[in-house]
Amino acid sequence: MAAYRIPTLRSLLRQPLANPRACQRRWARVLDVRYLATHSDPDERVLAKYKAQLESKAREKGLKDVSELKQAYKDKIEQLRNEAAVPGATAPLTPPPTPSPTSSPTSSTTKPSNPPPPKSSPWPAPPAPPTTSSSPSPPPGVKTLDSFLDVAKISPLPNTEIETLWRLRHAHNPRSLHFTLPSTTFTTLLQTAKQHPSFVLPLPREVPNAHTEVSHSPASHQAAELHYLQFTHPHPHTTTLLFTTLAEFKLRGEFATPHTTITFHAELGGSHGLVLGQGEVMEGKGVSVDDARWLVMCMQKFYVVSNTEEENADKRRELLSLFTKGDQGFRVERLLEEAEKIV
Repeated sequence: MAAYRIPTLRSLLRQPLANPRACQRRWARVLDVRYLATHSDPDERVLAKYKAQLESKAREKGLKDVSELKQAYKDKIEQLRNEAAVPGATAPLTPPPTPSPTSSPTSSTTKPSNPPPPKSSPWPAPPAPPTTSSSPSPPPGVKTLDSFLDVAKISPLPNTEIETLWRLRHAHNPRSLHFTLPSTTFTTLLQTAKQHPSFVLPLPREVPNAHTEVSHSPASHQAAELHYLQFTHPHPHTTTLLFTTLAEFKLRGEFATPHTTITFHAELGGSHGLVLGQGEVMEGKGVSVDDARWLVMCMQKFYVVSNTEEENADKRRELLSLFTKGDQGFRVERLLEEAEKIV
């Protein structure tokens, strides 16, 4: 049997194969693939593929056939179809326009038609970023009132409790300065600070210290050390006051290191009429906490001028104006005289 089959297979391999094109001409049928891809009903293809499962499902539901099953789930099918729809995916394909036989491709130019406006997407638009009316975040190194107390939690409290919390918040630091002042007083201070952002104040000294700017009052012959102050406004609700010795400011200019930094927090000014202040005196700068308190009090006498002392008020305003303008009429002796009246 094996001897018979082997020659037979060899003879078949030696025989020429039939021309495949002859069979293709006899049985092949040319179909337009574009037509099948764009005009075939996708629902019919799905029904044909899952016909057995759909018929079984219809029997489980007690329905007659697949048509009744489709009718029963018509709303759900339509909902899922809308959710899964992609804009433009179901639009029919438009064949390119056929050029007119009378027009020559070389002589006529075809202008591309403007594309239709895009359809609205069925997908929900991403939510817009929340817009808040709160003030912008402070720059690095600047602390707002929220850095010390939770403004949202203390807002319902009365002023007396807020002042107590403010004192307790800074009581642990022996080199801390902390105080409160009415918002009306701070408003006057802020207006003057914007007109006169810098000034000099004398600090009484019994023994002159080397490397410091020292002046003497001709009336009392008391020595005084001059200190340079500067206001900055790094945040809408934050104002900073810097104190530096005048000698160091002359030496280093804007790079001089302040020995005392005071910050005014006005977040509660509108709701409580209260402004909270805090600061710290650096160690090793030759200035004590009591010295820093005196400088703050002296600054307030010049920047928050009381109208009850009209004569002295005019003199202090004049000194501020002369210093800001750089007028030669500014005299340290006059500054010392006014400072002595404050004590």
